[in-house]
Amino acid sequence: MNFSDIFKSSFIENIASVSMLDMAIAMALAFLIGIFIFFVYKKTFSGVMYSSSFGVTLVALTMITTLVILAVTSNVVLSLGMVGALSIVRFRTAIKEPLDIAFLFWAIAVGIVLAAGMIPLAVIGSIVIGVVLLVFVNRKSHFNPYLIVINCDSHASEENAKNYLKDKVNKCTVKSKTAQSGSVELTLEIRLKDDNTDFINELSAMNGINSAVLVSYNGDYMG
Repeated sequence: MNFSDIFKSSFIENIASVSMLDMAIAMALAFLIGIFIFFVYKKTFSGVMYSSSFGVTLVALTMITTLVILAVTSNVVLSLGMVGALSIVRFRTAIKEPLDIAFLFWAIAVGIVLAAGMIPLAVIGSIVIGVVLLVFVNRKSHFNPYLIVINCDSHASEENAKNYLKDKVNKCTVKSKTAQSGSVELTLEIRLKDDNTDFINELSAMNGINSAVLVSYNGDYMG
């Protein structure tokens, strides 16, 4: 076979370029690992609105990538054409959660590795990645920042609330303040000393405090 023979292609010859057994094994493993990726995504999701369609997309993306790479590795001409075809594709869907990008790359990488025949790398690598994500993403830490929204009736009540919080938390920083006639609303960023949040009940029961709300802070707050 010389260099020119590489670029000679026949439709009939391409039918047997990838064996049925190879296709069956690759697609079955892509489906199983895609289900595993979907499971890890579901267990580690920490956003506001869970999207089941994105989870299904991870399974489909793993299988589609495997299918494409199987075709590319079996035909040089097709691989060149695939590069040109995919170069004009543009995706406009916004990725809302940074961790979603990792899952997308994970699904694509598994598809590529499986189609290349590196089955142990795809299986063992996916297990390791899944365990790491399950351990670190689901890890709850009291060092994570929280926001407290306090509604009080006077400046004295505001100072009492801030002094009380300084004794109960490691850090207390004012993020915003809204003052109206007979009402003051404070938004404070805090770091908890431990996982105990009972101090919010005591804070809301203080004289002059109308309400106290504790919410998780993911870093998107603009103050």
